[in-house]
Amino acid sequence: MSPGRQLGLLWGAVAAALVALSPLAPRLAAALPACLFKHLTGLPCPTCGAGRAALALARFGFPAAFAVSPLAAAGWSLLVAGGLAAGLASLARLEVPEPPRDLPRALRWILLAALLANWAYLIRTGA
Repeated sequence: MSPGRQLGLLWGAVAAALVALSPLAPRLAAALPACLFKHLTGLPCPTCGAGRAALALARFGFPAAFAVSPLAAAGWSLLVAGGLAAGLASLARLEVPEPPRDLPRALRWILLAALLANWAYLIRTGA
């Protein structure tokens, strides 16, 4: 089996597990620690709200998830949707392209800008 198909099956299994375990999300979230960065500085960290966004997505609360943390909600959504698609493609014996080892410089800058914009949003909304 090619590495691309293996990756697709693994990604698909992770996405399917996230969907299957979503009813347990509130119980699992109760075990998560509070954000240490926010506790020490009083400011949300760049990823604050990722857990709350995941909980909202587990209840199919897309608007609530994007209101809590747009970047985390988009990331979780792409992880699950892409994983399900990659898993199905691998099961259909289609080749799933492997991600590049090095991201192009422009894409790295775009990702950094998205992270900083999300952090500014979190600070502004008092997440």
